[in-house]
Amino acid sequence: MLEKSYYEKADEIIAHYGACQASLIPIIQDIQTEYRYLPKELLSYVAGKIGITEAKAFSVATFYENFSFEPKGKYVIKVCDGTACHVRKSLTVLERIYSDLGLSKEKHTTDDMLFTVETVSCLGACGLAPVVMVNDDVHPSMNPDAVTELLKSLKEEA
Repeated sequence: MLEKSYYEKADEIIAHYGACQASLIPIIQDIQTEYRYLPKELLSYVAGKIGITEAKAFSVATFYENFSFEPKGKYVIKVCDGTACHVRKSLTVLERIYSDLGLSKEKHTTDDMLFTVETVSCLGACGLAPVVMVNDDVHPSMNPDAVTELLKSLKEEA
C-alpha cells in the first residue's frame, strides 16, 4: 500500500487531464515522471478513476517500453546499442558502467537508488556515437574513461 500522498498526486494529475479513457497515457506518463516509475497500485487506482478495467490499463502500460513498474534511480543512464554506437564500442562503455557501479545485466539499479542503467536500441544521435544519455542530457563520443569521469561528477552532484 502506497502513502496517501501518492493517491493525492494521482488525483491531481487525473483532474488536470480529465477522468476519461483517452487520458490514460498522459496520466501515467506524468505519474512516472513524478516517481521515476509507475507504481502498480497507482495504475490500478487510475484505471478505476477513469472507468477502465485494470487489465486494459496494464495492457497499455506493458505495451509501451517507456513505462517501468520497477523503481529507478535518481540518474537513469541509457546506453545506446544501436548499430552506429555498437560499432563504435558502446558495449565497452556499458561494461565500465556496470563495473564502476557494481551492476550487471540482471541488476540495473544501485542499492542507494542513485543510478539505474538501461540499454536502448537507438537514441537518435548516431553521428555522436557512442552515446550515453543521463536523464535528459546526451553525452556524445563516450569511452570507458569518459564514462568513469561522468559517473564521478554525478556522484559529486548527488
